Amino acid sequence: MKYLRKTMETLKIRYDESVFEQFKLYRNLVLQWNQKVNLTAIKDPDDFEIMHFVDSLLCCVHPAFEKGENVIDVGTGAGFPGIPLGLCFPNKKFTLVDSLNKRIKILNQIIEELGLQNVTAVHGRAEDLSKLMLYREKYDICLSRAVADLAILTEYCLPFIKVGGWFGAYKSSNTEEEIKRSRKAIQLLGGKWGTITSVPIEGLDLNHQILWINKIKPTTAKYPRKAGIPEKEPLL
Repeated sequence: MKYLRKTMETLKIRYDESVFEQFKLYRNLVLQWNQKVNLTAIKDPDDFEIMHFVDSLLCCVHPAFEKGENVIDVGTGAGFPGIPLGLCFPNKKFTLVDSLNKRIKILNQIIEELGLQNVTAVHGRAEDLSKLMLYREKYDICLSRAVADLAILTEYCLPFIKVGGWFGAYKSSNTEEEIKRSRKAIQLLGGKWGTITSVPIEGLDLNHQILWINKIKPTTAKYPRKAGIPEKEPLL
């Protein structure tokens, strides 16, 4: 776990040596389940460590993450970034959301085997869950590594966030046009464009960025729209 160790030192994340054994167990469990259910295309141990573990932790540089206590991970897939963050920050609470119940059942078993008390996995579509009082505007931070345009992700994610909270979207480089397209959606949903964070890790060629949006006012009740509409008719 040399890449993970280097990243945690760069990001000034405090750790106990035992955390690396938990990360190894997590990787092994994902790859074991991957033989039955498609969780990741990345199987090489070093690539897995860099593209899943290292990448997941890069949100830590934003001051809002340090202050936030309640975090939701939308479209979590195999648990990224929620579980790596949960392993590193036991004093924060993480809710993992995915629309595929099969994945959530697997994640719940992985969470149990890792002994994580601060991570919960929930089955449901973001459009439906964020309409419920249990989840709507309850989170300090929303994160997503889901592959979707920022205008669409904003409609999925901003309704979960408290006023004053932040949404961080994990993206590759060259995001200028995507940011421009999302301006209307951000405003309609109660957000304000924030900033981009990117952390170079020595020895790694990771060109990923995290796009940050601040929640400055409540999201009106009509958003998010019904399932399927945000993808078909983005708020452009």
